[in-house]
Amino acid sequence: MAQINVNNLTFAYEGSFDTIFENVSFSIDTDWRLGFIGRNGKGKTTFLKLLLGKEEYTGSITTSTVFDYFPYPVTAEQMSLCAAEFIDEMKQQCELWRVMCELDQLGETAEILYRPFQTLSPGERTKILLAVLFSGENDFLLIDEPTNHLDEASRETVKSYLSSKKGFILVSHDRDLLDACIDHVLVLNRQTIEVQRGNFSSWWENKNKRDTFARAENEKHRREIAKLKEAAGRTKQWADKSEASKIGYDPVKEHDRGISARPYIGAKTKKMQSRVKQMQNRLNREIEEKEGLLEDLEQPVDLKLMPLSHHKETLVDAREYSLQYADAPNPVFTDLSFVIHQGDRVALHGGNGCGKSSLIKMILEKSGNANTNMPVIESGRLETASGLILSYVNQNTSMLKGSISEFCVERNLDESLLCSILRQLGMERMQFLKKLSDYSEGQKKKVLIAASLLTPAHLYVWDEPLNYMDVFSRMQIEKLLLDYQPTMLFVEHDTRFRQRIATATVEILK
Repeated sequence: MAQINVNNLTFAYEGSFDTIFENVSFSIDTDWRLGFIGRNGKGKTTFLKLLLGKEEYTGSITTSTVFDYFPYPVTAEQMSLCAAEFIDEMKQQCELWRVMCELDQLGETAEILYRPFQTLSPGERTKILLAVLFSGENDFLLIDEPTNHLDEASRETVKSYLSSKKGFILVSHDRDLLDACIDHVLVLNRQTIEVQRGNFSSWWENKNKRDTFARAENEKHRREIAKLKEAAGRTKQWADKSEASKIGYDPVKEHDRGISARPYIGAKTKKMQSRVKQMQNRLNREIEEKEGLLEDLEQPVDLKLMPLSHHKETLVDAREYSLQYADAPNPVFTDLSFVIHQGDRVALHGGNGCGKSSLIKMILEKSGNANTNMPVIESGRLETASGLILSYVNQNTSMLKGSISEFCVERNLDESLLCSILRQLGMERMQFLKKLSDYSEGQKKKVLIAASLLTPAHLYVWDEPLNYMDVFSRMQIEKLLLDYQPTMLFVEHDTRFRQRIATATVEILK
């Protein structure tokens, strides 16, 4: 076991308006299974880059261990090759037999190492990269979002696999994965960094207790501050009145005032002014302590939604519906039947490649909300209500270019309202000055969801909306959907989210 010691770490990207880390210090052990938690854009992936020595920083990171990072980049040339031909390029001195042993633990055979990488499913690709990652010895592994775009079966396999390992940092927003795989958490709070023993749920419980205590203390300080302000105001008034009475007096009303009264009044006033100053100092201390109480408190703002009501009760009706691409030998799916009524929140569920996104695109096209031009062969029935307005969140964020202002003009959105929602989702104002292409994947998802929330619709169609989204934002969105209960059709592999939100599930089999 070795330690990784971080001392006075400070880092900001060149030309950036914000500092990612400032005088940060903590220590972690290399035999921990460490979960890395924080808002999007707080610096989780950046910290992994710093460990790998890919960015310049001030302060120090000292350790005797060697780091390795997931996911490995796969070049366009490698995509056309079998993984067995290039695994040694990803990890030096990687031995094929060790990778095969790791694949066996992941429930895969060595056969997938000898198929062109581009023909593999997302789950198969992830398993190969994880097998390569864990095929070494004594490395401390940096694992960045291993389950994005994976179906539930693949997520369960990865969860089981990682729970049997140790010696890694896991960046993930999947609460089930974190609970199953980690024994410590490293948390990027709003102002501080903390290291704590336990999994996500134990940390979240402790955090809620601390936040509750902080709110109670904050309220106590608010009351104390109000009392101090009132007392200081009264004492200052008395001091000012006493000071004003030193010079000049009414001999009729103050016939007993002698020549020695002035120094007496001056001494009395000085004592009162000293008391006012003491109260002010105490007031400043109380205010400073109050501000410190709330610096790490996550206070998610309740989001709002503007769903529309349709004149028809049934919005989507599928009966024995089958879909096949014109150039494919087999259908994507067959005999699919389901109905979406107003108020339903329907989850599409199935393995990668079963046709969930294809079905969504057909619904978008048939409702007149998109022109996909997909060359497909259909049978059965897929109908949508006339005049149906959809609000769509694409799982792909690569189309996001330019500035926030340009995005709002393109989508006909109110820029101030969009930025307000993004602020409520935890994004700092300075982020709005960046190009959308420079946003993290989680921040890009927030832009798409904020745009959807601003679009009044009969049916909200979200395709894997939570990929890369931080835990706090996921919980905000869960609360929003439960509060407003919009009609939805969505694909989401986050088990907790799907279980809480869906009123019905449509299983699509390959």
